Amino acid sequence: MSPPAALAARFQEIYGHPPTAIARAPGRVEFIGNHTDYNGGAVLGAGIDRHVWVAVSRGQPGQFRFCSDQHQEVLSLPAGSKNRLEGSSSWLNYPLGVWLSLGHFGLAQPADFDLMVHSDLPVGAGMSSSAALELATALAFLKLAGAPSISTQQLAELGRHAENNFVGVPCGVLDQGTIAFARQNHLVQIDCSGPTFSTTPMPAGLRLWVFNSLTKHALIDGMYSARHAECQEAAKTLGVKFLATLTPADLATRSSQLAAAPARRAKHVIEEHARVHEVVAALAVGNITKVGSLLTASHRSSQHWFENSTPELDFLVDQLTLVPGVLGARLTGGGFGGAVLALANADFTDASAQIVAHAYAMKFGRSPQVIPLQIADGAQLLTS
Repeated sequence: MSPPAALAARFQEIYGHPPTAIARAPGRVEFIGNHTDYNGGAVLGAGIDRHVWVAVSRGQPGQFRFCSDQHQEVLSLPAGSKNRLEGSSSWLNYPLGVWLSLGHFGLAQPADFDLMVHSDLPVGAGMSSSAALELATALAFLKLAGAPSISTQQLAELGRHAENNFVGVPCGVLDQGTIAFARQNHLVQIDCSGPTFSTTPMPAGLRLWVFNSLTKHALIDGMYSARHAECQEAAKTLGVKFLATLTPADLATRSSQLAAAPARRAKHVIEEHARVHEVVAALAVGNITKVGSLLTASHRSSQHWFENSTPELDFLVDQLTLVPGVLGARLTGGGFGGAVLALANADFTDASAQIVAHAYAMKFGRSPQVIPLQIADGAQLLTS
């Protein structure tokens, strides 16, 4: 049974009626552009063939009801709830934030609803299950409310608004923009100062692999916010709105104005922004060797200058770059744990991946999760 069919059957079992709408959104990998998005820079991402599905219908008057394959008990809130939730119910903040953001954007909101979520996205691997949930929920809610369709860019902006203003994460538009604009066998290029969105083809014969370290720093939210604040401090000191408006040459002549930590963050962001454009140029002429070397350079910058890597991620990159067929590797996502992305050709096989996994297990006492990926299309409504 397909995931939508299984979700519909489970929805009927739990709520006693079929869903009105089902929407799907892919997870995403950050190909390159680490922490450049909220600094007004460029980033490349890709939708992947792992998804979040959301099914909705009208529910009991005056109630919002939720369940998921990870939280199977039905949770009920008064319709129109605006309070952020904590603990095991905190996942509700994503659909609640979307519902509230619909009103902020002047879009129709369902007065009540029953909602169910299914996902095959790995948890904690930095594949942005939260943004996928936001965009799938938005499409399902709009259908349920009888609202007209919205633009792909507005869909991305709506999801980001929910995460910034209700969930409380000061993310840029990377996650939601990549998931909204994803296209099979293409990378999504985002100029976050606009933002503007475009796609660039991936050469045939390449494959993305994710190695999930299965570690996550307990203070990740605080560390993400700290890096965000350090970047803002650096931009303010240097007299610019966004760090990415500066070039590496600009920073070389002005870095003495900055305290040590903001200077390191600025070096990473400004050079990473330049690397994104170098990758786009290399892809345009088919220089895949250059693309791979830029991915690995991105990781070393995250490791030494942005300081959002971990020993586990560094070890995976070190091992992967020694294996035939791997063109480059880097941490993907916010960092402080999570996953490494490897770009590989056909010489890198399942057996190659298991060699890396075994070395990791010998070093850290646990095996990483190995996930071969295809680049997939973006968020879409599956029922109409």
